[in-house]
Amino acid sequence: MSTLQNKIDFAVIFRVKNANPNGDPLNGNRPRTDYSNFGEMSDVSIKRKIRDRLLERWIDAGRNDDGNMIFVQSDDRRADDAKSLRARAEAGLGKELGSDKTAELACKKWLDVRAFGQLFALKSNKKAGKKKEDGSDEEGDTGVSIGIRGPVTVQSAFSVEPIDVTSMQITKSVSGEGDGNKRSSDTMGMKHRVDQGVYVLFGSMNPQLAVKTGFSDDDAEAIKQVLPRLFENDEAAARPAGSMEVLKVIWWTHNCKAGQYSSAKVHATLDRQSIKSDGSYKLNSLEGLVPQEINGF
Repeated sequence: MSTLQNKIDFAVIFRVKNANPNGDPLNGNRPRTDYSNFGEMSDVSIKRKIRDRLLERWIDAGRNDDGNMIFVQSDDRRADDAKSLRARAEAGLGKELGSDKTAELACKKWLDVRAFGQLFALKSNKKAGKKKEDGSDEEGDTGVSIGIRGPVTVQSAFSVEPIDVTSMQITKSVSGEGDGNKRSSDTMGMKHRVDQGVYVLFGSMNPQLAVKTGFSDDDAEAIKQVLPRLFENDEAAARPAGSMEVLKVIWWTHNCKAGQYSSAKVHATLDRQSIKSDGSYKLNSLEGLVPQEINGF
């Protein structure tokens, strides 16, 4: 299978209503905002949701060992018995883990590795600082870090306008000691939400880096298919069902590997100030580059 043949840029417009799209653990789990009070959703959070949707797609396809399994799985959506990334790597790569073939085999087995890249940091069996009597290091396997740079990059999402955050105080009650009939003291807490906001995220796929990982046109198509349903099956207390919705996916496919235009120029054709709460927007044109506009799921 050939690797990605054309550079791709994409954008996703989505709406948040009465939900916390991405809480900040260092700020009481309040929705992330920048210093101008524009809402923010981290790239890590977005890639987590892309991985979850790709994992669901792999399960629906029958869990075939066809290279479309996901390596970085969240605990609540784990599709195998591995309780850590190390355990999953050992189960998937066996004795080849840590060898010169690690990167090649990992990219063939896991879709998210060849898309986003991965760092395999393997522990050293060598005793740090220990010396023999002659001053040489004690024998043992040296530690190794194998880095894989992926061709798919995703930027953080930002709201098109400053957002309003509503906070409410809540109480939590749990059963006490003994037989569980005795009620313990209530615990006070806070819950936060974005009342309403429209966010935009941008991403790109680089054919030159795709050659290194084996990322293909089929892989790009798989990501394209899950983006319109990015928030489906992602419900939580902070994100009730229907509170987050993809409105539009915009997909630019260049006619060459290097790209007809820079990603910055392509992304700038989407006029952020023109985006409305109903998903309408203004999209400027670039000669020879016609985007595909896909409705949300």
